[in-house]
Amino acid sequence: MPSVFVQGRPSTASYPPFAPEARRGSVRRVTEVGEEVLHKPCRDVTEFGPDLAALIDDMFRTMYVAEGAGLAANQVGVALRLFVYDCLDGDGVRHVGHIVNPALESLEPSARRLLDEGEGCLSVPGAVVALPRPDRAVVRGLDRDGEPLLVEGTGYFARCLAHETDHVNGHVYLDRLSARERKAALRQSADRREEIFARRTANAAAVG
Repeated sequence: MPSVFVQGRPSTASYPPFAPEARRGSVRRVTEVGEEVLHKPCRDVTEFGPDLAALIDDMFRTMYVAEGAGLAANQVGVALRLFVYDCLDGDGVRHVGHIVNPALESLEPSARRLLDEGEGCLSVPGAVVALPRPDRAVVRGLDRDGEPLLVEGTGYFARCLAHETDHVNGHVYLDRLSARERKAALRQSADRREEIFARRTANAAAVG
């Protein structure tokens, strides 16, 4: 079995620790829960070209600096339906890529089961809360050139695909929690925020 899937397809060549896009990109500020751009649906991407490619490069670099497994465009303040990811699936296989205008397919209950595991978000720095998510996800969309794309994931990668699709639909994972759990997550984030931002600053020089 190949160890890396790039853009939903198996990669036979060796793949670097950081996606090549990150080398071309610049770090952007990660938006935080409460900012309007995170709480309303994003617009479809309709223009494909160098500006979109540059945004994807920036998103990859920002994701790595923030130690994330996925990052949506509205998490860098851009209200477009787009996310990037670098995440392991349920079998330990690495998945790297981006999805434009993602749509999460509805799966029959018999085709999935719920995993109640920890989930965090770069826009809620430092907070991790148990949240049930399906153990399988299928997302359809486009690549940076406007070509059709299908990405399937299991385990933690399925969680990532669902989480990031939530983002482009204007939802953060806190929206799926009870009021008590949400307050606990926000307290956890407030307690760890300074530590998390210090790590991000240190990481900025480490991403090639």
